[in-house]
Amino acid sequence: MAATKNDSNKRKRPDPEKTQIKKPKSPNKGFDKSLKSSKNESPAAKKFNGFQKSSDNVEKSVPKTKKEARILAKELADARKKRRKQHFTLEQELASLWEKMRCRNISKEDRSKWISEALKKMKGKIPEIAGSHVSSRVLQTCAKYCSQEERNAVFEELQPQFLTLARNTYAVHLITKMLDNATKKQLADFISSLHGHVASLLRHMVGSVVVEHAYNLGNAAQKQAMLVELYSTELQLFKDLGSIKETRLVDIISKLQLQKASVSRHMTSVVQPILEKGIVDHSIIHRLLMEYITIADQSSAAEVIQQLSGPLLVRMIHTKDGSRIGMLCVKHGNAKERKKLVKGLKDHVSKIAHDRFGNMLLVSVLSHVDDTKLTSKVVIRELKAVLKEIIMDKDGRRPLLQLLHPNCSRYLSPDDLASLDLSIPSLCTKVEMSSELTEQKKASDIVQAEEDKSDSEEPTANKNPSSSELGEGGKKDPLVRRQELLINSGLAESLIDVCGEMAGELLVSRFGKEVLYEVATGGADGILLNDLDEKLHNLYEAVAALAAKPKSEGSEEEHLLENFHSSRTIRKLVLDCPSFASVFWENTLKGKCEMWAHGHSCKVITAFLESSDSSVRELAKEELQPLIDAGTLKLPDTKHTGEAN
Repeated sequence: MAATKNDSNKRKRPDPEKTQIKKPKSPNKGFDKSLKSSKNESPAAKKFNGFQKSSDNVEKSVPKTKKEARILAKELADARKKRRKQHFTLEQELASLWEKMRCRNISKEDRSKWISEALKKMKGKIPEIAGSHVSSRVLQTCAKYCSQEERNAVFEELQPQFLTLARNTYAVHLITKMLDNATKKQLADFISSLHGHVASLLRHMVGSVVVEHAYNLGNAAQKQAMLVELYSTELQLFKDLGSIKETRLVDIISKLQLQKASVSRHMTSVVQPILEKGIVDHSIIHRLLMEYITIADQSSAAEVIQQLSGPLLVRMIHTKDGSRIGMLCVKHGNAKERKKLVKGLKDHVSKIAHDRFGNMLLVSVLSHVDDTKLTSKVVIRELKAVLKEIIMDKDGRRPLLQLLHPNCSRYLSPDDLASLDLSIPSLCTKVEMSSELTEQKKASDIVQAEEDKSDSEEPTANKNPSSSELGEGGKKDPLVRRQELLINSGLAESLIDVCGEMAGELLVSRFGKEVLYEVATGGADGILLNDLDEKLHNLYEAVAALAAKPKSEGSEEEHLLENFHSSRTIRKLVLDCPSFASVFWENTLKGKCEMWAHGHSCKVITAFLESSDSSVRELAKEELQPLIDAGTLKLPDTKHTGEAN
């Protein structure tokens, strides 16, 4: 056993018959090594090695300096692009021409020459190279400065590929530039080519830009044609149906006898993908949403409000329809949605306040949101930081005026007041529908909304108590809400301080004078009185001190009592605010009435005789009566004339 074990541990000699005969080494060792290495190389390395062998322009020597390395890297990159891009050489030629034609100090003749040369090189290849980053910019410059004949040729060549190019990141800029310089016929042809594809393009981040651009450039009929195909399948398939005169969706459904449920389903399939992707910047989408919520059922309308209540809404309120949608979200949203909406306004309040339509969203928030602590923290705080700017701005002052004097027709146009009164039919409560205040104006709309509600929707209405609770836009008393937003937040105190500091500028300003007037009179319902009497008295003295300055003939600036705007504002304050009238008389006019008895200042003096307050009339009676008797001051024709005599 031991011998057997030792034998097994011995090293066995190889069998000569089984030993393989080694092949002789190849005389070309380098060639064998290259074959062996090529087998073990990765596909990327093989591709790079093969590419290096095929490029004759690249130097084989290793670069010695950084400059040589950069040149070599550029040559390699150009060689790769040349193989990958079909029109790389053409793009390089166009880029050199573009550098010449886009110079500002170039003559028209030279620019025209370079443009003609570039268009000649691109002829027949424009649709292929329009999607390139370089050549699309060259085409934009050509479309801007070329002749009408050349532009027509480019348009004809691009026309078959418009829908494809409209989705390209670079070509979209060329398409919009072509539309800006297009003739009426070319624009009509382009809008006609969009028929049947508007919905799909609006769901595309790039394509939606082209649709919006064409929508803004089109006339009313062309805009309507683009909109109606989003309403129903029939209007999308049959182009002739889109030429009806009715503009409201409710009227279109009635005229064409369409099924409202079918239209609602189709619009839901169009609207929801757009909202999910967050493509809400365009006015055509805002118009579509406004029409959609007029016919949407309760659950669909509530879902739209839920999706839009937040930061997404800030991107919509720059248009009239977008602002109205925002106001409807404030009016019909529940407490959670309103809180999310107000938080979404953070850091944007100043910009929104200056916006032509966006300021109405702030007006709606200040009028309906019950959470005054959150509103003060987000909205009021940012308004206080820019008080000096917005107080003089036509649009920026509206949120302030809404708090001082809510829904005043002097500051809000009929269209603005109508926007505040808008509501979504399917989300209106039964109490609102049966209200006597809305029976005459909205009777037909209420009946239509009630007929459209199916039996299956009734339980849904009962399951959503928040919508019925907030039907009026909040449960808090409006006066209490104003008190908390104006007084408790410190806005009123800051407002009075700014008015006192800028009294001279505000009085002669077309828009600022109205804010000063509302602050000085204490606002509607005297909301600023009692709590801020001392502050208001200081404001009265500041105005009186400015008006008491001596009249200088050589000065270019008009005196406050002679300026058109300031004299009328002071006159209104004398008529409507007895406290201001007494301070102004004692500090400014007493003993000086004869000097101011002519011109615009005459209206300020006679206001004391027109005042409804007897104490104000008594202040001026003794001094003004001799001027009236002498004919220096014309007696005002008012109901108080007899009492003044």
